[in-house]
Amino acid sequence: MANSYISQVQVGSTTYDIKDAEARTLIAALEAYTDYLGVTTTALTDGSTTNPVTINGEQVTAETGNIVNYGSKEFIWNGSAWQEFGDLSALGELAYEDSAEGSYTPAGTISGTAVSYSPTSATVNSITAVGTLPSLSVTGEVLSLDAGTLPTKGEDTSVLTALGSATVTDPTFSGTPATITVSAPSGT
Repeated sequence: MANSYISQVQVGSTTYDIKDAEARTLIAALEAYTDYLGVTTTALTDGSTTNPVTINGEQVTAETGNIVNYGSKEFIWNGSAWQEFGDLSALGELAYEDSAEGSYTPAGTISGTAVSYSPTSATVNSITAVGTLPSLSVTGEVLSLDAGTLPTKGEDTSVLTALGSATVTDPTFSGTPATITVSAPSGT
């Protein structure tokens, strides 16, 4: 025969919700498994039946679902014995830190950072004296011409006429894999 559960009763135009006693019992049993008692000084191992245990110098009788810590281990009382369900001994000091920091300098070299151009140039002459301009004059009916003097050429000088297109070699990092080790601050 199937379970004969009902959740409501209708009487006339009024609907009554039924308090489910079985569900409430199951919920209460589940809630009992989250009750933490604290840290005990009573030596416990998996399967120990010692009850009560000492917490903060007082004897505390565990009930089903009560949780305690002894050393680095976590235990839950199943109603007749302690069951180990956690061991924190494998956690290092950083397990209890909110942040950690360390410094690291990568080892390696960077190559290919060169930039090169293909410039073009031309040769120009320097001038050491600018010379004089030609001139003319008229006196009466006589026209006088003075040819002036030419500039004095200096040494040849090479000058840039165009920079050209740049050739950039992409940098390449060559390094050695490394391991970063970060330790918890001392004294914590």
